[in-house]
Amino acid sequence: MANRGPSYGLSREVQEKIEQKYDQDLENRLVDWIILQCGEDLEHPSPGRTNFQNWLMDGTVLCKLINSLHPTGQEPIPKISESKMAFKQMEQISQFLKAAEIYGVRTTDIFQTVDLWEGKDMAAVQRTLMALGSLAVTKDDGCYRGEPSWFHRKAQQNRRGFSEEQLRQGQNVIGLQMGSNKGASQSGMTGYGMPRQIM
Repeated sequence: MANRGPSYGLSREVQEKIEQKYDQDLENRLVDWIILQCGEDLEHPSPGRTNFQNWLMDGTVLCKLINSLHPTGQEPIPKISESKMAFKQMEQISQFLKAAEIYGVRTTDIFQTVDLWEGKDMAAVQRTLMALGSLAVTKDDGCYRGEPSWFHRKAQQNRRGFSEEQLRQGQNVIGLQMGSNKGASQSGMTGYGMPRQIM
């Protein structure tokens, strides 16, 4: 963690708003899913934002999680380091984020390394893990372990095919967005710039 003094004024207000977005119930669900998904003897962290951060901070749990979402032999992170050096741990978090993006998590849903490492925005970490879980449920490739109801499925593509004739007919229809001049006329209008006539 970085050695920073207390924040004041606007900085403090912004940090408080970010901290209010953190969801304790979501934390419990994510911890349960990660432990079930990894299938290893991961210790269950004590409840709380700081304990959740410390549990994920070295990057090993995150790397095991993303590897467990791939078939055996196709893991995106071949070597997971148990190093206590800060730059190695931050590198592992970055590897997880890159692998999550390749897996299909949108760039806008991915947290920054410092959000987790310094505990700046743990709600963003939760959002990334939720997006990853939703994607795993949606893919339904047999690698997801856990309750399907823990995450919502993402919408699937629904392509529509139109024949040439249907497309031609659509060109002849005036859409309602174009407006209508039915019953409209300019009778009684005065020219622009003339004063209002009061009788």
